[in-house]
Amino acid sequence: MTEETLLEFPCQFPIKVMGKSNLSFDLLVTDIVRRHVPELHDRAVTTRASKNANYVAVTILIEATSKAQLDAIYLDLTSHPNVLMAL
Repeated sequence: MTEETLLEFPCQFPIKVMGKSNLSFDLLVTDIVRRHVPELHDRAVTTRASKNANYVAVTILIEATSKAQLDAIYLDLTSHPNVLMAL
């Protein structure tokens, strides 16, 4: 049985992850995503602090190769205790 998706692979896909602001959150997120996308470039990662700098959003643009790859990335991200949300 094939899972349905509106995406056509490979494709550029942004992953946005939010967590409490700290010096290493972007590195944590990058390390988790790099497990599934070894060729990830540092320039694909952007960060933005919330208005009061209590939270940080990390966006990583990847070359997604399959729905299974995206599912695995989101599972790893959301299972980490420092990750509040992954979109």
